[in-house]
Amino acid sequence: MRSGRKNLLTKQIGEYLVAAELGRKGLIATTFTGNVPDFDILATNETFKTIPIQVKTIWGPRGAWQLDAENFINIDITNGFQKVIGKKGLSNPDLICIFVRLTSQGDDEFYIFRLSDLQESIVDHYSQNLEKHGGKRPRNENSTHISINPEYLKRFEGNWGIILNQKSTT
Repeated sequence: MRSGRKNLLTKQIGEYLVAAELGRKGLIATTFTGNVPDFDILATNETFKTIPIQVKTIWGPRGAWQLDAENFINIDITNGFQKVIGKKGLSNPDLICIFVRLTSQGDDEFYIFRLSDLQESIVDHYSQNLEKHGGKRPRNENSTHISINPEYLKRFEGNWGIILNQKSTT
């Protein structure tokens, strides 16, 4: 299977699995299949509170979510050395994110957190990685790529309460 098709299927499977899980938990959820820039699903609880949700999906036990750290943190790059200067302002720090790891049918993993939680994880992980390598990225000194392994998000696994406990603002 070509990689572009596999990537689209991975994204689609993740979004539909999340929508199905939300339905099992009593929320009405609809997917937008990548047609909305900042979220993939809208969920509505019994009090009609609408909750936008961003979904990212990976396959298998050795997968990691691929992100650009510069979307979350300010990084100074001078003469090949990088330094984290601070966090970027997020347009919606309370946006719910669900990272899905597809394993086998019925055993998929769901990591549920706010965008601000992801930002904190990126600050920590990226800073530690820079420190480990003396401030220089090992392969490309100008790269701001970051891989987020499921182990970094373990504390958020199955954290459906973050969605289910939201109160109506109406």
